[in-house]
Amino acid sequence: MSTTLSSKQDPGPLGGDHVDRSPLSRIQHLLHAQATIGPAVVLLVSIVVFALMSDRFLQPGNISLILQQVAVVGTLAVGQTIIILTAGIDLSCGAIMVLTSIVMAKVAAETGLPGVPALLLGFLVGTACGLINGMLITRLKLPPFIVTLGTLNVFFALNLWYSESATIRGTEMPSLLLWTGETFTIGGTRITYGSIIMVVLVGVMAFVLKNTAWGRHVYATGDDAEASRLSGIRTGRVLLSVYATAGAVYALSAWILIGRIASASPQAGQLENLDSITAVVIGGTSLFGGRGAIIGSLLGALIVGVFRNGLALAGVDVLWQTLAVGVLIIVAVSLDQWIRKVKP
Repeated sequence: MSTTLSSKQDPGPLGGDHVDRSPLSRIQHLLHAQATIGPAVVLLVSIVVFALMSDRFLQPGNISLILQQVAVVGTLAVGQTIIILTAGIDLSCGAIMVLTSIVMAKVAAETGLPGVPALLLGFLVGTACGLINGMLITRLKLPPFIVTLGTLNVFFALNLWYSESATIRGTEMPSLLLWTGETFTIGGTRITYGSIIMVVLVGVMAFVLKNTAWGRHVYATGDDAEASRLSGIRTGRVLLSVYATAGAVYALSAWILIGRIASASPQAGQLENLDSITAVVIGGTSLFGGRGAIIGSLLGALIVGVFRNGLALAGVDVLWQTLAVGVLIIVAVSLDQWIRKVKP
């Protein structure tokens, strides 16, 4: 008896059915399987376009400037990514970073505390702030958006109260707190140690998420918290550890921020929370949790930095630079929605 195969199906190499897909469907499946491909292509195209628009774009001095600007947001984006992977969000990350920078700098300046203990104190404060967010979310079952919106204001108020709205100058701090702003030269491009810290952090966190049980639990919790709980994963503990870890990452970004501006200002970096979310979303991490990669967030931070720098060199007004970033966010979220509709 003969059998006629459908034009839509052919036997696969292992004897199964292979579904013919359109080019658009293949792209959809590729982006679903490899979330970082899209941001990588966007970054490459952006670099080529802006290099053609301005001869100054690829000059070593300008590349150095982009990397310095991206270091703070890129580091924050690492903490923001692990939270968004659990289908949460953290609006307070910028406030935690600034509060931590003020605590480190002011304690060191006023008490003469050496650099290492001052840094450790900063990491303790950042982790504690993250734990507060995590406990409110896991113990009181409050939505992450509402919790972090509230703690954004709380931490910002504490920052203004503790700092007395005064900036701590770099000359009053131990040299270790300013070390992240120091540079070395590679091929004519000046690289800050803060940028190196960001890259190392991205590599370490990417390894942890991919190769440890904790990382797999993070993805599982974001993909389906109830199914993860029923399978034996202690989702509450996972969420608490994620917010605490993010708090420690924000403290690291505070150290990089101090080196970046050579001071600790209560007004610095207040809007970096939005930039970190922008980097994560553009980098391909789904706002619905369970899908994304740390390297994508780094690419997203670089895309934002390249766009703003390239448009500035092209003489585009800051207003339109902001509009361009806003359009990027909308396109990224729309693309995420489309990718999530992928069919096997």
